[in-house]
Amino acid sequence: MNKLLATLVAATFALSGAAALAADAPKDTAAKAATPAAKLEKPADVTADAWAKMTDAEKQKAVEAAKSGKTAAAPKKEKKGGC
Repeated sequence: MNKLLATLVAATFALSGAAALAADAPKDTAAKAATPAAKLEKPADVTADAWAKMTDAEKQKAVEAAKSGKTAAAPKKEKKGGC
C-alpha cells in the first residue's frame, strides 16, 4: 500500500511539473501589431509636399533615418601616425 501511495504522489508531482512548464503565457501580439500601425510623425528635414507623396514604407524609412541620426554618436577621429 505504501508503494502505491508513493508512486501516486511521485506521478502527481511529475505531471503537475510538466504541465506548469508547458503552460507558457500567451505572447502579446496586439502590441506588436499596433507598433507598425502607429501614426508616423514627419521628420523636420522632410517637406510637407515630399511627405504627402511618400508611401508608407518610405515614410517608415524616413522616420527611422531621422531617429538614428538624432541618437548617433559623433564619429571618432582617426589617429594619424604613431602606434
